[in-house]
Amino acid sequence: MDTFSILRNHNLRRTACREGILKVMMTSGKALSESEIRSHLMGNFDRTTFYRSFKTMEDSGILHKIVVDDRMVRYGLSEAVTGKSSHPHFYCTTCHSVFCLDQSLVAPQLPSGFSTDDLEMIVKGVCKKCNA
Repeated sequence: MDTFSILRNHNLRRTACREGILKVMMTSGKALSESEIRSHLMGNFDRTTFYRSFKTMEDSGILHKIVVDDRMVRYGLSEAVTGKSSHPHFYCTTCHSVFCLDQSLVAPQLPSGFSTDDLEMIVKGVCKKCNA
């Protein structure tokens, strides 16, 4: 899917900043922090433009937040964009990268009267590149 289609499907206007953010996310191969995304952008977008665009895309469901711990947050393309169902993430404790895993998450059996609002799983270890 191209950037124009993604923005159109989420009822967002096409802007250079939004398209830039999407291109960075689509080519990264891993989840990125806000500052990593901003550093890869080819353009001179001021902080306000970047953060407004970023927040709009998160609120519209294009980006999803991956909370590794209380000090580390990364972002990936949402299930609506990738077509993947809810999936676990892998955090490399050596290079601090976050990768989406291909498996689907299955909610655990909950006791009677309990309900699930969200399901997240982070597997921590060392990635293939760092193990080499």
